[in-house]
Amino acid sequence: MAEILMEYALFLAKAVTIVVAVGLTVALIAASVRRERMPERLEVKHLNERYEAMTNTLRKETLSKKAFKAKIKLDKARKKAEQKREKMAGDGVRPRVFVLNFHGDIKATAVSSLREEVTAVLLLARTDDEVAVRLENTGGLVHEHGLAASQLMRIKEKKIPLTIMVDKVAASGGYMMACVADRILAAPFAVLGSIGVLAQLPNFHRLLENHGIDVEQFMAGEFKRTVTLFGRNSDEGRAKLKEELEDTHRLFKDFVTKHRPKVEIERVATGEHWYGTRALELKLVDRLVTSDDYLLEASQRAELYEVTYAGKRSVTQRVASMMQQALEQRLTLGSNVL
Repeated sequence: MAEILMEYALFLAKAVTIVVAVGLTVALIAASVRRERMPERLEVKHLNERYEAMTNTLRKETLSKKAFKAKIKLDKARKKAEQKREKMAGDGVRPRVFVLNFHGDIKATAVSSLREEVTAVLLLARTDDEVAVRLENTGGLVHEHGLAASQLMRIKEKKIPLTIMVDKVAASGGYMMACVADRILAAPFAVLGSIGVLAQLPNFHRLLENHGIDVEQFMAGEFKRTVTLFGRNSDEGRAKLKEELEDTHRLFKDFVTKHRPKVEIERVATGEHWYGTRALELKLVDRLVTSDDYLLEASQRAELYEVTYAGKRSVTQRVASMMQQALEQRLTLGSNVL
């Protein structure tokens, strides 16, 4: 009898697990469909108000009711006095800092949102404003990250100060984006640099040959393809690919030199990466500070607005993005293409 009960309990546990798993899957699909129906939109958060709300929440819990009310009253009077001084001094509008976020992947897919955010900011920003970009990017495809860097260059071309903030990593294609800025700020242990180019691929020719499988490849143009996954690679093809990599590396170095002329490019363009403290010594960054501290400082002199463009993505795109991010977390910096 005990064995029967044990088997029934095990069966019941399995059944419940399957039902819960199916239910969660259905819920996730339904949530994805609902998000897919949401229109494209631009979201703006006033960070000064967010900081003030956080401060008042702590004050309410740590001060007496009388002291809390007195502090709120004092803050209102101070803010009113500041607004009056600003109005007398000019147009009454404090400088603004527009905060953007860029989380990179191999294909720099976030550039589709970045271009919309930059366009929105440029429609409003003045030359006494600032754009501050939180950048986290380990690099990837050359042309994709080149486009992302070009989006940031649009800000510079409008003479609007551009600050890049790196808390974790801006390496390879990520540093290509960062070097465009007027200032690069980094956390002490953020990873920067990796100014190099890499291409790697497996070749299955011998495996296929051993199984009697031939791969036919036809080209018009001697170097339409240099190396291949399945055919026999030639020394000439390998040499041509190496030549192309060297040329891309030269372009990368020239780009960094143009935007950060104080960097000793031959010293840093070895493909190595450095932590923030060493990167400061090499002039790859201008200051060691986290984005959190910098934005708190900026909130004392300017109004901060975090701008986010939320575009529509299909369920397939979201799943693919999640899988790619999971894969990239397991890759080292040395695996980047750029």
